[in-house]
Amino acid sequence: MYRYLRLPTCHILLTNRFPDPIYTAMKVVLQRVNRASVTVDDRVVGQIAKGLLLLVGAGHDDTEDDVRFLADKCMNLRIFEDEEGKMNLSCLNLEYDVLVVSQFTLQADCRKGRRPSFTDALEPVQAEKLCDRFVELCRAEGVKVETGVFGAKMSIDLENWGPVTIVLDSKE
Repeated sequence: MYRYLRLPTCHILLTNRFPDPIYTAMKVVLQRVNRASVTVDDRVVGQIAKGLLLLVGAGHDDTEDDVRFLADKCMNLRIFEDEEGKMNLSCLNLEYDVLVVSQFTLQADCRKGRRPSFTDALEPVQAEKLCDRFVELCRAEGVKVETGVFGAKMSIDLENWGPVTIVLDSKE
């Protein structure tokens, strides 16, 4: 979109050549699953039956408020069917399990070029603290929460249920 700025002696064409700044947000990819497990070095480190697989990525602007907001949203999001087949029940209502896996690649910035930039991802020490806090808040709700291993190369095996996949962002 172009607009003109009228000054006393000239006209200047203003363009939006530079992308708007990105304010990073904690992101969660939530998947409803019949089962899920995470493996590190050929060893299963976390495994659940019916419930939620949560891929969590922390950005450099994230705070305790972002973590609290997303943990509460994930635990209370009504994405499971009631007896009438309507998505009316949450993970808490049904006491389903949760598998949390940290995934910094959710912070990828792909606006320029063909290689993603991960400069918006929170540095590892702080990111691990926020992910651990996220897990702690989910466990405080009384559900079984399993995890992957922060920073490890992990393989995830899952069976989608639905499929239902939702992307959550703490700033939206």
